[in-house]
Amino acid sequence: MEEVPKPDPPVVGKVTDHSIELYWNKHHQLQGYIASNRGLCFSIEEEDIKTHTYGNIYTGYAKHHVVTGLEASTPYRFRLKIISSTGNCAYSPIVTVSTTREPKYGKHLHCAVIKNDIEEVCHILQSGNMKVDVLDERGFSPLMLAAQKGYQRIMEILIKSGADVNQKNGSGKDSLMLACFAGHLDVAKCLRRFGATWESRDNGGSSAIHWATDGGHLNVIEWMINEGCKYGTSVLEMAKSFSTENVISLLEEYGRRELTR
Repeated sequence: MEEVPKPDPPVVGKVTDHSIELYWNKHHQLQGYIASNRGLCFSIEEEDIKTHTYGNIYTGYAKHHVVTGLEASTPYRFRLKIISSTGNCAYSPIVTVSTTREPKYGKHLHCAVIKNDIEEVCHILQSGNMKVDVLDERGFSPLMLAAQKGYQRIMEILIKSGADVNQKNGSGKDSLMLACFAGHLDVAKCLRRFGATWESRDNGGSSAIHWATDGGHLNVIEWMINEGCKYGTSVLEMAKSFSTENVISLLEEYGRRELTR
């Protein structure tokens, strides 16, 4: 009875957190045998880690198989079985391969930003599986969250990773508006250095200086005006409704200066 040559272990292809691709029939010592034995059948067997026995997970005539439904960051052991048309079989040596770590999702990046966890933010971005402008359930990007919280270092990392400084949420607010409303002057300056515009308006028609006024942040408003940010009567009207006397006085003073130029 003809003996079936012992095959090499299955070759590992693409590996993810939940799947492993295996392929075979590229073994030099089998080529002649396979050519003369067209009825060969292939099986992939996986080891049960509890019983250390092997169970069949694929049988057929294909040259590859993708094992799915696996756990992330977990080692698996496989072997290839070749079965001839006469029923003879041979087993390959064992191949051990581990699935990858579970990929980070948008919620992980948002959570890391909220926690001001610089190391985790860098780790997630370096994984290459994450869109830096991914939105949360409220329509906020990671950059918007960092600007709102005043986390300048994280904000710089996000921008250098490709974050859009002028991206808007569902209500039309961008990162600069959020930073100005929260009174984060250094963050606002940083956003401007990276190209943020203060001419943009949200869905209600308010710009960044409107939001700085609404928040009552005198230092932010003064910086914006000194940097050339234009404002109209609507900003002063907002100040009279929501801001302190200092903000109102500042806007009125700059308004008089403009008239005397």
